[in-house]
Amino acid sequence: MKVYIPQIKKVDPEMADLIVKEGKRQEETLMMIPSENIASEAVQQAVGSCLGNKYAEGYPGRRYYQGQEFVDHIENLTKKRAEKVFGVAHANVQALSGSPANLAVYLGLLKPGDTILGLDLAHGGHLTHGAKVSTSGIYYKSVSYTLNKQGKMDYEAIEKLALKHKPQIIVAGITAYPLKVNWSKFAQIADKVGAYLMTDIAHLSGLIAAGVYPSPAPYAHIITTTTHKTLRGPRGAMIMVTKKGVKKNPDLPKIIDSAVFPRLQGGPHMNAIAGIGIALKESMSPRFKKYGEQIIKNSQTLAKELKSKGFHLVAGGSNTHLILIDLRNKGVMGNLAAEALEAANIVLNRNSVPFDTNPPFYSSGIRMGTPGITSRGMKEKEMIKLASWISKIIDDIARIQSEQELTFDQIKKSATRKKIIASSKVIKEVKAEVIKLCKKFPVLGEY
Repeated sequence: MKVYIPQIKKVDPEMADLIVKEGKRQEETLMMIPSENIASEAVQQAVGSCLGNKYAEGYPGRRYYQGQEFVDHIENLTKKRAEKVFGVAHANVQALSGSPANLAVYLGLLKPGDTILGLDLAHGGHLTHGAKVSTSGIYYKSVSYTLNKQGKMDYEAIEKLALKHKPQIIVAGITAYPLKVNWSKFAQIADKVGAYLMTDIAHLSGLIAAGVYPSPAPYAHIITTTTHKTLRGPRGAMIMVTKKGVKKNPDLPKIIDSAVFPRLQGGPHMNAIAGIGIALKESMSPRFKKYGEQIIKNSQTLAKELKSKGFHLVAGGSNTHLILIDLRNKGVMGNLAAEALEAANIVLNRNSVPFDTNPPFYSSGIRMGTPGITSRGMKEKEMIKLASWISKIIDDIARIQSEQELTFDQIKKSATRKKIIASSKVIKEVKAEVIKLCKKFPVLGEY
């Protein structure tokens, strides 16, 4: 990756060195954390532009400072693009990130103690969907739905919970669920109990924009999303009110805007808003549609290959951008697997799996996704290689820990895991192959 930072090198060589090292790390590793992606060069330029100098507290035409002519145009342009891409009545593009976006919805529509019904964190939901350690679970009554034994959404069980607890908001959204969500069924449940249906599409927005994943716009009242995952934008977020949402409550756009500012945030990050606008324009191109299609093809190919090698995939596979693997049949802790794969320059994350018998910090699974490697131009052929490398590494560390008769408590120790990884010749061999592959597909390559 070319890192052009001459002024940083001049002013702060220590920081410049770290940025260059991070660029090299990204260039030589396979980015497979589903929450990560590679923003286009145009998006990155917007984030590093003069727009970061401007304070724009308020909304276009209603700012609290002078000098807003051009940033007003930038925000309005980004809003219009969001409304066009997602087919919604109103978009707020000021939310600083996904968690504040979700919190703004709750802040606008709920009173402390009101009920949220969301997907359990251990079953693929997000902290802000009602986890007890999150603000969403501290200030509001949180009820969680879970997946069934097959690792799939159980809409009948969700409906029973909704009828019992009468939530004010039902959250339909995922961070570690590999199958498509049935927005229509969620809408039926929400309408039945009079709840707002909020769909969190942080992981899915790029796939929806590309037309390869069903849109929740006809079914939801509110849509929240980050912009840096499958959408390939900067770190930021959007809150969108659908036509159905306006029909339920004509004041909903005003409620959301007021919740973001002044109730939750001060001035927006105009450089990020411009980057979001650019990403939205890029998402309207035929090229982006092909990109979305390839993300799914790569994920399905990788899932199929991993299954053939004896891996237990939650929900049986993937028809989205991500794959969740339950490693209990391999006898390997998620921490050890993720760290071993990182040592071979394959970067993914440990993750809890449904009905995990291990504590969250020492989970039984790993989560991986294909957006980042698809952004580099990789296709099915590379997924087959990748599955083989993952399998070789997991099998090798399973062999080493078995031969050494290591207990779960021993493997919980970082030093023990490092020794296992250091003793694996397979990891060193795979790392060399990964670096070779990465050289063929530059970070800012053709997607």
